[in-house]
Order: sequence, then structure tokens, then C-alpha cells
Amino acid sequence: MHIHILGICGTFMGSLAQIAKAEGHRVTGSDANIYPPMSTQLEQAGIDLIEGYEPSQLDPAPDLVVVGNALSRGNPCVEHMLNKGLAYTSGPQWLGEHFLQDKWVLAVAGTHGKTSTASMLAWILEYAGMAPGFLIGGVPANFGVSARPGDTPFFVVEADEYDTAFFDKRSKFLHYHPRTLILNNLEFDHADIFADLGAIQTQFHHLVRTVPAEGRIIYPGNDDSLQAVISRGCWTPTIQLGIEEGDWQVQLSREDGGDFSVFFQGEEAGRIHWGQTGIHNVNNALAAIAAARHVGVRPATACEALCRFTGVKRRMENLGVFNGIHVYDDFAHHPTAIATTLDGLRKRVGAERIVAVIEPRSNTMKLGAHKSQLAAATQAADQVLWFQPDNLGWSLGEICEQSPVPASVVADIDVLVSETLAAAQGGGHVVVMSNGGFMGFHNRLLAALRGEADG
Repeated sequence: MHIHILGICGTFMGSLAQIAKAEGHRVTGSDANIYPPMSTQLEQAGIDLIEGYEPSQLDPAPDLVVVGNALSRGNPCVEHMLNKGLAYTSGPQWLGEHFLQDKWVLAVAGTHGKTSTASMLAWILEYAGMAPGFLIGGVPANFGVSARPGDTPFFVVEADEYDTAFFDKRSKFLHYHPRTLILNNLEFDHADIFADLGAIQTQFHHLVRTVPAEGRIIYPGNDDSLQAVISRGCWTPTIQLGIEEGDWQVQLSREDGGDFSVFFQGEEAGRIHWGQTGIHNVNNALAAIAAARHVGVRPATACEALCRFTGVKRRMENLGVFNGIHVYDDFAHHPTAIATTLDGLRKRVGAERIVAVIEPRSNTMKLGAHKSQLAAATQAADQVLWFQPDNLGWSLGEICEQSPVPASVVADIDVLVSETLAAAQGGGHVVVMSNGGFMGFHNRLLAALRGEADG
């Protein structure tokens, strides 16, 4: 079958393309911009890419057009597809109907930590010899790719609550029908498509309804928003997680979450010593261990695996050390994620200097839905540099006025590089936070730091 994917360079669609190719389909695709690292992965997989959306790419017609959720009515390819009556579907629907039907799906949903938890779970299964497939919204360092079909029925998927396509406004995760479901947490996000928290909870409850009675739902017992979802009705056994209470618990040996013991129903199951930081990652690990146990992995084996877990690209990824300055790339784009990430680093490095460089880029950020929480989210840093994008509909100046630490706003990337260098003089840690390319800031900063180091 010839499958043509519109919006192929997105993390989900690019990963889907690689799975379809590995399954023997002829796969082509297009995007408004063709850029690494996804374009590199796709080209290495033998997938032909087209830049732009000229309708001629659909002539002759492919057997099926898979439409990414970034595309909408008015797009030239979308209009041609509809006018010509071409067969089309969404990425999540194709995955659910053509690939996941005979799989034991382990899905990871929630506002935060989906990518990290799914990566941990896939690695645990791999370490246990279960050769899982996976589709993750990031690149786990243990695997080096964001997706693969796998050699067994077990398949780990990052289950996103964002809408499916312009013609299907349900959450993506409703297409996956998991047998094992992790619900990490639930907060208001995606203000561009959800009116309030209740609207998101409704989608999560639709997901709960799809899990079989022989499955498992794993979630933190102290999350009131998730508890409200479960209270609407649940037909599946649940497993509750908690630092101090629940079926699964942990005992920290280090405040930064780098060393802890895992307990199941009061009995010690194993110990984890790893390079990850923050209580949020401890919770992610606990969820992954509990999910792996549901498919037969001993908790002790899961703990051994996580001791060898090497992280995920763009999740506190250490980009290098230059003249005593450590630089990290992080995907945080929500106040809670910013706060927990910086708090984890603070507990790891003690009094060493931390400079946070933040681009508020997500649609929710652009709408200002979380602006009242942003200043407090940075309190674990020593200094914050906010980047003011042209398309941000409000001024970051008010965040600086409320900031518990020294903060400033910069609207020029070159100036931001200079100010970051000045703020980091003498050593410490620079955390760059953005869920996009940040106009090449990472590479510009690294080039400047290398120049200083060489000089």
C-alpha cells in the first residue's frame, strides 16, 4: 500500500511513518518545513519527503492519505484530497486500526511526564528481553529512535490528549485501546482546544472506558483531578502510586531523586541509582515499574533496568560542559514542568548557580492561560531570562515584576545569547526550556561557549 503522510515531520507522524515503512508499506510524506532530526530519521528509513503542500504530490493518488493534526481546511493538499474523494484517515486512527489490533498496548497518558515514562517503560521491557515496539514523542537515549514495530505483541505508546485531526476532535489516545494504562497526572493545558479542566477530564474518562476489565489502570492516588475521573466510573482494576502511600511507594536516599528504594505492598522490591533528577522522575519510574509488572516483569528486574536508563533527548539532556558551565536542553512548557525540573536540578547541585532561559512557545502559553503561575515556577533558579516571541499576545514584563528571582525579558536571539553568557560567567548550570527549535538558540549558545572555551 502507498501511504502519503501530510505533516510528516512532527514527532508523532514521523514515528508513525517509520512504523508503516517497517511494516512493508511504501511511505512518502510532506511538511511545510523539512528539517532534522526527524527528516534525517525519515531519509535513513528510505522515506521520500516533499517540502510544501502542492496538490501535485497527490497525483497519482496514493492508496491512503494520513493527515496530521497540524493541518486544517484551506491547506492545498487537504482541499485537493477532499475534492478528489481520496481515501484518508488520521495518524492515531491508522495506528489503532492497522497496527495495534493484535497488540498488548501499554499507554502512558497525563499532562506531564508522558515521554519520559513511556521511555522508561519501553526500556524496562527491552531489558527484560521482551523486545517491545514503541511510539514515543521523543527519542529515548537507550534506543536512539522514537519508534519501532517491535518483535512481540507488547507495544508502548505515548498517549496524547491533544485532538486527532481537523475532522476528528477526539483526543488521540482514544484510538489506542490500551490493556495497561498509566495516568501520570492531570492539569489544565492545551487552552487552544479545551475550554477548562472538566473538558480534559471528559476525554480522560472516555479513555478509561476503553480499558478492559482484565487490564490495569495505574495512577497516583493523591491526584484529585485523576481521582475525579476514576470516580465517574471505572470497570478496570486500579493500582495507586504514592511516595508515602499506595500500592507502590518509594523511600528516597537522596533528596534529588537520584537514589531511592521501591516498595510494593510494604515489601522492598528494589533500589534505583540513576542520573535522572526530581521527584517527578521518581513518580515516572514508579508508574513504569508498576506497568511492567502487569506484563510479567519482576520489580527487581525493572529497578535494574532503570539503573541503566540514560534519559530522553530534550528532557534535561546535558549538551556539554564549557569552562565549568553545564548546559541542558529541556522540553518544559508548563509551569508545573518548569518548577519540578528546576527543583530537581537545585536538589542535585545545591548552591551552584542555575540560570533558566525560557521560551513560552506553546499555544497555551501564547494565550496566557498560565501566566499567573509562571513567576513562582522559577523560584529554584538564581536568574531567569525570558524570551519574548513576536507572536506572544502579551508581555512577559509582568512576569518579571512578580519574579521571586532576578528576571529579564529579551526579544532578540543574539542578545539572549550574550546575556546568557554574562549570567553564567564563573560556572554553574544553564537550563534552556522550550518545546520548539527556539530559533536555533541552543546551537548559537553552544557555539559561543565553545568559542570562549577555545579562546
